[in-house]
Amino acid sequence: MGEASSISFPTDEAELRAVLAELERTAPDAPITVQGARTGLAAGAVPHGGHVLNLSRMNRYLGLRRDEGGAFHLRVQPGVVLAELRRLLAAKALPQAGWDAASLAALDALYGGPAQFFPTDPTETSACVGGMAACNASGARSYRYGPMRPHVSALRVVLADGDVLDLRRGEHRAHGRTLELVTEGGRALALDVPGYTMPRTKNASGYYAEDDMDAVDLFIGSDGTLGIISELELVLSPEPCVTWGINCFFASEAAALDFVSAARPRLSCAAALEYFDGSALGILRSARSGCAAFVSLPAVPESFAACVFVELECDDEGRAYDELECTGELMRSVGGSEKDSWVARTDVDRERQRLFRHAVPESVNMLIDRRRRTAPAITKLGSDMSVPDERLHDVVALYRRTLAEAGLESATWGHIGNNHLHVNVLPRDERDYAAGKELFRSWAREVTAMGGAVSAEHGVGKIKRDFLLAMYGSDAIDEMARLKVALDPRGRLGRGNLFDEARLDAAVAAMRKGE
Repeated sequence: MGEASSISFPTDEAELRAVLAELERTAPDAPITVQGARTGLAAGAVPHGGHVLNLSRMNRYLGLRRDEGGAFHLRVQPGVVLAELRRLLAAKALPQAGWDAASLAALDALYGGPAQFFPTDPTETSACVGGMAACNASGARSYRYGPMRPHVSALRVVLADGDVLDLRRGEHRAHGRTLELVTEGGRALALDVPGYTMPRTKNASGYYAEDDMDAVDLFIGSDGTLGIISELELVLSPEPCVTWGINCFFASEAAALDFVSAARPRLSCAAALEYFDGSALGILRSARSGCAAFVSLPAVPESFAACVFVELECDDEGRAYDELECTGELMRSVGGSEKDSWVARTDVDRERQRLFRHAVPESVNMLIDRRRRTAPAITKLGSDMSVPDERLHDVVALYRRTLAEAGLESATWGHIGNNHLHVNVLPRDERDYAAGKELFRSWAREVTAMGGAVSAEHGVGKIKRDFLLAMYGSDAIDEMARLKVALDPRGRLGRGNLFDEARLDAAVAAMRKGE
């Protein structure tokens, strides 16, 4: 639970800056927490006092351009909702109020050519794009398209004092680990990028830090701690010509893992490789028999102990058939059979597959809701960790061994193509809940030792800041705090996100002492 003294709902950047100016006058040290649709899973938008800046009404579509390579870049406010963006792009019905002539010309070209879409696809489609950028969201199709970061070509960022950074990808790069920026108010900033090395895996853990990095990347994934995103420019992608889905079932988890390892170098058209373990399938079987909403799902035989969902995006059906045949060959190579699969080629069949994938977490949530009637303090505990390709079997073995030792019930699903599984501990009581939280802390240390990331797509927020400390170490977190204070000298934005407030206050005090 959070609390705040006040809240505002600006509708544009000017109103946002006016709110900050008023806070500067009336409550200059008050914390400021940025919110959007509040769909995040790491408590980054939960306020601990101060003011809430809710950007959900900053939801306009501002313009469009086409670059020299033919790609379209859509400029939006941060409160635009992903589901609405998808719908408007598909319907060719983007709002055009206030667009200039160049944007309207680009829109004619967009509508006159192949269909375009925005590929970042978190499961929660009611998310706002600003929040998605703040935690570097991804989703199932990140196997092919990556996370949010490469699909953002420009940002406008309002700093805590109301000054603005206007950043376009490629125009502002660090020199080594020093990033020099100039605000629209004329203030020069020299920022020391933290010196840690990021893991070479799917990663949404803390500030992006790399030699000669682009300034845009610093603010994506910064959990609302460095500045407030007031505009984004999103890179659109051509819709695939053919999209097919395949549910591949296996008699053992080992066979499913071997299939994934074999499929990655062979399936060149795979956009997603998703996983459901035996416990998840078992919960789904129970839900199907006991919930009318899931009756339409196909029955999952008891002999199936694991499922890998493969989504293919191909240029034509001939290529899709080749990939489908390759998938069957890969299943046979690990002891499975192509007969144990569901193939969806039509919109109706793909909708049934979508319902299947979404029914698994919904079924788990229903289970936890029933348990909360007798143990109201418990919640589902879901991991968000990733490892390099070569450690997939190792991390799954870690999960299975430690869950068994702790005697905990679980269900696992997620983005196995990126070695990014959501292991969901399903506590039966408060004792299980405490044991699950302790288990996650141990996993953070073990995953880090494997070269992995403690947060792959949900960001760090307040919930996972101890995991971030385990991943990078105290000195690196201090570097992050100093970088924040260079942009936010009183440490007001997103207090409690990424690192604890005592560490942040120490960085603020050190900066003031050095002035």
